[in-house]
Amino acid sequence: MTEKILVVEDDFTLRKTIAYNLTEEGYNVSTASDGRTALDLARQESFDLIILDVMLPELDGLSVCRILQREAEMPIILLTARTGEIDKIIGLDSGADDYITKPFSLGEFLARVRVALRRRRTQTVTNMLEVGNLFIDLAGRKVKKAGEPIKLSHKEFDLLAELVQNKGAVLSRDLLLTKVWGYDYTGGTRTVDVHIRWLREKIEADPSKPCLIQTIRGIGYRFEA
Repeated sequence: MTEKILVVEDDFTLRKTIAYNLTEEGYNVSTASDGRTALDLARQESFDLIILDVMLPELDGLSVCRILQREAEMPIILLTARTGEIDKIIGLDSGADDYITKPFSLGEFLARVRVALRRRRTQTVTNMLEVGNLFIDLAGRKVKKAGEPIKLSHKEFDLLAELVQNKGAVLSRDLLLTKVWGYDYTGGTRTVDVHIRWLREKIEADPSKPCLIQTIRGIGYRFEA
């Protein structure tokens, strides 16, 4: 699948140059010349990478970066003519993955793009878990069973993710309570048992004879697939 890149740059010549070279590299490229248009496009489509100029009309690049990272994390490379260390720190603290100062060489730019996309691919694979007929998207917080979506509550999802990520290991009720509900949770471990029962009803072929989430008497639970 061709990776999609959004180029946001108000300088017409630079925007066209970047878009042309990225297209020549085989990427699917969209462009925007101001911050608000970029924000609208990023909300409408799913991009693998955003090349974002800091100084933009309508809405500056740092603001766009902060908003997008709050709404949906995605790789962002900032472009700027500012070379000061404090400017770079502000840019990276805004959620950007990389920071390139102008003017820059085409070779270095394309190399930075490849690194950002490679990191994105690695993160995507890590965030996707497949066990048996279950497909779990950790980043999107979605679960499918045999291709059909399953609706889980927030805690049910967190509990399932914790069990699956530690597949084969026995997790005590106290550990699950701490991991999923937090250190300051004052309820008892019975909460874990109740949520396990609800999970089994949604993911097990026969909840009365669970195969995936196994009870280890006197200790806790183990996920097997």
